[in-house]
Amino acid sequence: MKAFEFTLKFSLPETLFDPGEYVEKLGKEGCDDALIGVGQPGRIALNFAREAEAAFDAIAGAVADVKRAIPDAKLVEATPDLVGLTDVAEILGFTRQYMRKLMVAGGSGFPTPVHEGKSALWRLAKVLVWLRDIKKYQIEDTLLDVAKTNMQFNLARETREIDPAMQKHISALVS
Repeated sequence: MKAFEFTLKFSLPETLFDPGEYVEKLGKEGCDDALIGVGQPGRIALNFAREAEAAFDAIAGAVADVKRAIPDAKLVEATPDLVGLTDVAEILGFTRQYMRKLMVAGGSGFPTPVHEGKSALWRLAKVLVWLRDIKKYQIEDTLLDVAKTNMQFNLARETREIDPAMQKHISALVS
């Protein structure tokens, strides 16, 4: 068994139910390995430290536990996944300046951001694979497994909004 650390964020059903009351239900349904935050109205975040054979088992099990406790909860985000350079640097124990230096030196070989702008965002899994395979950094297996799994959960959540008719035309343009 390996220990996996990740955070799941959910939107809560529209009710007058106090979000704090979900905490007891979550504990009864197996989320006793999570720190639970209810600060944002209509949202709940669970920071897990869960043991499992693989990240998918840990994350899928945690999502199922939350859904049993709060059936109408909707997954908003699984983290870490989308990250800025500062996030990557913090996760790996680098300075932001060093991470930026790696990105600039990587040129077009550095993973393409999901969003470019004042604050660019990357998929953590893609940056970790690049660092491991191209720059030969030692990347913790559990971190990479969590990042890859969270990326799949977030992509699956996003695809629920795809318009199939429009997607057929778009796919041909972006490939």
